[in-house]
Amino acid sequence: METQYFKSYSHTLGRDMEVKVYGHAGRPVLFLPCQDGRFFDFENFHMTDTWAPWIESGQVMVVAVDTLDKETWSDKYGDNYWRARRYEQWVRYIIDEVVPAIHRMSVERNGENGNHGIITFGASMGATHALNLFLRFPDIFTGTLSLSGVYTGEFGWENYMDEVVYQNSPVHYMANMPADHPYIEKFNRADAIICCGRGAWEMPETTERLEQIFREKGIDIWVDWWGYDVNHDWPWWYKQVEYFVPKLLAGKK
Repeated sequence: METQYFKSYSHTLGRDMEVKVYGHAGRPVLFLPCQDGRFFDFENFHMTDTWAPWIESGQVMVVAVDTLDKETWSDKYGDNYWRARRYEQWVRYIIDEVVPAIHRMSVERNGENGNHGIITFGASMGATHALNLFLRFPDIFTGTLSLSGVYTGEFGWENYMDEVVYQNSPVHYMANMPADHPYIEKFNRADAIICCGRGAWEMPETTERLEQIFREKGIDIWVDWWGYDVNHDWPWWYKQVEYFVPKLLAGKK
């Protein structure tokens, strides 16, 4: 499996950021790590082995990035106003710095007419980031595989709410999305899968709420439920990746 490691200074964040790319060609997949995790968790937790059939065959190339969870969602004793805006800076880093780099790489490896639509992928807090990016920027992210996420800003900010927390809290902004919003058509064309188990440590409530919102607004995003034996842990996420990735790459018929 071809890999490349990059470390560069982010002007958006004012610090060095690290990225690792797995694969030589194919549809770009942006991997977001679990809470307080790092870009290398994709490899260290053996998700590379699970994705290997599609990476090595040139169907996807996975771009693993860092988040700033310790400065934002996880810093419960920090200043709410500041850490919400620090998270938004991270979002801008993804959109303004990572995405253009992915597009350049995709052109180099897939050609000008290659498939450059980016799929976001993550589990747990990684799914929170993955789905938020997909829902906020459907012109950039044309698919998502979000496993076992929590999709409310209340998870990081509890009772604090301002406009920045709101715009990163899917259950809030999706509930208020007008029924004729142009994003709905984009969602319905996208390859999007959300999955949650009902076993130990899973938190299904916000997934249930999103499923209801999608149904009410006519949004065709697949929300799939696994059983009470399905726990919030890597062994189940491996199984879900094996099950869903072929369906995700096949696209909507």
